[in-house]
Amino acid sequence: MRDGWCTGSLGSLVRVASGQVDPKIDGIGDLPSVGPENLFSGGGLDLASIKSAREQGHISGKYAFDNQAILYSKIRPNLNKVALPDFAGICSADMYPLWVSDETQADRQFLFYALTSDNFVAEASARSFRTGLPKINRPDLESIEILVPPIEEQRKIGAILQTWDEAIEKLKVVRKAKERRHIALTHSLVFGARQLARFHATDEVTAHRWFTLPASWRCKPIGKLASEISERNADAMQHEVLSCSKHDGFVRSLEYFKKQVFSTDLSGYKKIWRGDFGFPSNHVEEGSIGLQNLTDLGVVSPIYTVFRFASDKVDADYAFAVLKTGLYRHIFEVSTSSSVDRRGSLRWSEFSRLPFPVPSLAEQKAIAEVLRTARTELKALTTEIDLLVRQKRGLMQRLLTGEWRVKLEE
Repeated sequence: MRDGWCTGSLGSLVRVASGQVDPKIDGIGDLPSVGPENLFSGGGLDLASIKSAREQGHISGKYAFDNQAILYSKIRPNLNKVALPDFAGICSADMYPLWVSDETQADRQFLFYALTSDNFVAEASARSFRTGLPKINRPDLESIEILVPPIEEQRKIGAILQTWDEAIEKLKVVRKAKERRHIALTHSLVFGARQLARFHATDEVTAHRWFTLPASWRCKPIGKLASEISERNADAMQHEVLSCSKHDGFVRSLEYFKKQVFSTDLSGYKKIWRGDFGFPSNHVEEGSIGLQNLTDLGVVSPIYTVFRFASDKVDADYAFAVLKTGLYRHIFEVSTSSSVDRRGSLRWSEFSRLPFPVPSLAEQKAIAEVLRTARTELKALTTEIDLLVRQKRGLMQRLLTGEWRVKLEE
């Protein structure tokens, strides 16, 4: 054991909430209501998603907490959802509000990091599978042991890790702002509200059903620019299975879902070549449409519509930017609702009639290059954040086990 360190159960260091709040208390409906869905994996609160108890529509079965509590999600502890609120509110019965029992023995910030440590998460997860739904009960949670350094060392460790979290959070705020600017830039470029100087020919515009375009641009149905591809994997070759996500487009199915969700028999699947587009006909209204640029040849479920733009008319990267805009997600949603299919699907027959903005091929390529540069900057920032998060996890492991000791001021 490290000098001055000891092992203690969580229950000896914290008090767990007992007794749910009376829903008839005046003003209870105005309090913020927090559930596991409002907590980030790895720690932290998604403040934007929190609603009042009245907005949630139910107050019964809640625990009260204040700004000295630690909120711990008892559901699926492997998701590592813990938070330090700086406000008072109520939380669902799927969470435990915890309070430090003796501030001379334990530090709230230190315990927050201890609860999010790899060792604690592993212990909690192992105990949660005693029931059908992964859920840790109070006795099991309280019995988990953690390493406890002297109180001054706890405070120093908590302060160090908080500094790292603040640096990471600042970068995340910057990334959010850049993502918003990228969305705005994409919309303005692909619909011509903002043209690159060398392509600007006139200030005149032409109104179309869904959007307004520069008068020098054309607008054509997708079916005049692209063709449906329906090439079956008849020989059942084991090509890589791809899926389409709402945000990123095509992903490798096994990597994305962490398990096999597709059939072992791929003979009925559709081939999708590099540069082709595709979408699941029953989910395109959610924005699930993508450009296949992961492999020379992959396969997708039979429910996918696969199509290919004529390369002499449309640049694929430009087309991907257009089809992933919020406006096109709305167009897909409206078109799906009005589809003659009436089964929540958008087939090629309807999809091919949707309008598509067509600047010159040179301008399309220039727009795609500008957006590619912006995405590269975003990717670099994301990589930097991911690196800092990994470094912080390594630092936590060393500090919380006493492998690395902090220097205390004398």
